Amino acid sequence: MRVCDSPRRPTAKAAATIAAAVTLAITLGGCGSGDDSEAKAQDSKPPTASVTASVTDSPGQAQDNQCGGKSTDPDAALTRSSDIDIDAPVERVWDVHTDVVKWKEWQDAVLTIERLDSGAFSGTSRFRWTTPVPKSQFAPADTLTITSSVQHVESGSCVIWEGPAKGKAITIDKGTHLWVFTETGKGTHVHTQESWDAPLLDSLRGADRDAVADMLGGGLDVWLKELKAKAEGPAS
Repeated sequence: MRVCDSPRRPTAKAAATIAAAVTLAITLGGCGSGDDSEAKAQDSKPPTASVTASVTDSPGQAQDNQCGGKSTDPDAALTRSSDIDIDAPVERVWDVHTDVVKWKEWQDAVLTIERLDSGAFSGTSRFRWTTPVPKSQFAPADTLTITSSVQHVESGSCVIWEGPAKGKAITIDKGTHLWVFTETGKGTHVHTQESWDAPLLDSLRGADRDAVADMLGGGLDVWLKELKAKAEGPAS
């Protein structure tokens, strides 16, 4: 997990808020931009397609940005969206993504993960996972525990889950995460979007909000790139 430093410097009052917001994109193991050493490290990874991403005040721009009529919260303090094309059948991508107990095998930022229910992944599935918050200029090192509850699932097509994220000094009341999978002529298009609700996030304005958006920039992108690498790789 690597947190991107923003060229904008938020105020001390917003520090804990920024650290919390950054970590909710669980795979901040890489960023959309960086120095030469980071670029060389990325070159050593499996080839990936380009990722289209944006930080907005509303959910992503995908045509299908719902799952069973459910979506992220357009009124949330922060939202995030990203897309990628994967050269693999939608069934393969879906199986990799929803086999949550194996996330740790291909996502560097997942420390632990466990299913809280049994049986096939379904609309009532729940899982608990942890991700590190490294020490930074904004906050001391911490570990977030995230409990995700699936709200709706359509096999091979979409899934949406939500839940809180809690650390020793950081709490996000609710994060909502939507995933939409679309079969294409060359493989699978994946759209994902998130929203975060917390009083501290609501307080962000101006440069502080922009700084959080900048720091969130690589999170979902890296998750999608790691999903792509796993789905396009050999089946385990």
